[in-house]
Amino acid sequence: MWGVRQMRAILFVGHGSRDEEGNEQVRQFVQMLRPQIDKTFYVHTCFLEFGVPSVIDGIVHCVEKGATDVIVIPIILLPAGHSKLHIPAAIDEAKKRYPHVSFTYGRPLGIHDATFTILNDRLQEAGIVMDGQTAIILLGRGGSDPDANSDLYKIARLFWEQNKQAIVEPAFMGVTNPSLDEAVERCVKLGAKTIVVLPYFLFTGVLIKRLEKRVSEFQSTYSDISFVLAHYFGFHPSLQTIVLDRLQEAISNSVRMNCDTCQYRLHVAEHHHHHHHHHEH
Repeated sequence: MWGVRQMRAILFVGHGSRDEEGNEQVRQFVQMLRPQIDKTFYVHTCFLEFGVPSVIDGIVHCVEKGATDVIVIPIILLPAGHSKLHIPAAIDEAKKRYPHVSFTYGRPLGIHDATFTILNDRLQEAGIVMDGQTAIILLGRGGSDPDANSDLYKIARLFWEQNKQAIVEPAFMGVTNPSLDEAVERCVKLGAKTIVVLPYFLFTGVLIKRLEKRVSEFQSTYSDISFVLAHYFGFHPSLQTIVLDRLQEAISNSVRMNCDTCQYRLHVAEHHHHHHHHHEH
C-alpha cells in the first residue's frame, strides 16, 4: 500500500534461566550480534521461560514498534519440545492476533560445523592433551525428546572422529541417561587418568553452577584422577557464526524444518493442551 513503510524485526529467543546472570548473557550475546545485522532490522530478545519478556510479549513489542514482518530465531542448541511446540504455539497465537503481520521461524542451532571449533577451543583453553588416557564427557542438558538426546550422541561421535586418540562419552545432566555419574564411572573403568567435563551448554545458569560443585566432588572421590571442567559455549565467536547462519537461512527463506506440518507437533498439540516445566536451567 502507498505510504506504508515495511519494517522487519528479528526476535531472538533465549531459553531463559532461574539464574539472572544466564539471561543477561543472552542479552549481551544479542548485543554483540547487532553490528553484524543490517541496520534496517529492529532487533529484540525474549525468553521461553524464567526470563522476561516472554515469546508472545516479545512479538507484541516488535509489532507495537511497527514491525510488519517478524523473524523469530531460537538461540537453542538442539531441536526439542521448545522449538517444535512452544515457540510455534506462540507464533500461532500471534498470527491470530496480528493477521497483517508475517512471521518467519528459524531453526535451532542444531548440528553445525562451527560447533566443533567451539568444543576444540574450549578443550585447548583448559590445557587438555588429547591422548588415550584422556576422557571427554560431552555433557548435555538432557530432556524427554529422543531427537535432541540422539543429536548429542551424533555430535559426540562427530567430535570423536576429529579426536580419535581420546575417549569421548556423551552424558546428560538430568531427565535421561546416561547421567554424569554413570559417564564418570565408565571413564574410570576405561582407565582414564584425566576426565574432562565439556558442557554442551550455551550460557551459565543454575546447572552450570551446580556442575562446578559436582566436578570438585568427583576430584575428592577419585584423588588419583585429574578432573577438569571446560567452559560452556558463552561468547565464542563461532557461536555468533552459527546464529547468524540460522538468521540468514530465515531471511532467505531456506529453513529446512517445517513445524506447521510436523506430525510430532500435530500429535502433541492434539493430546497435550498444557505444558508444565519441572526442570532447571
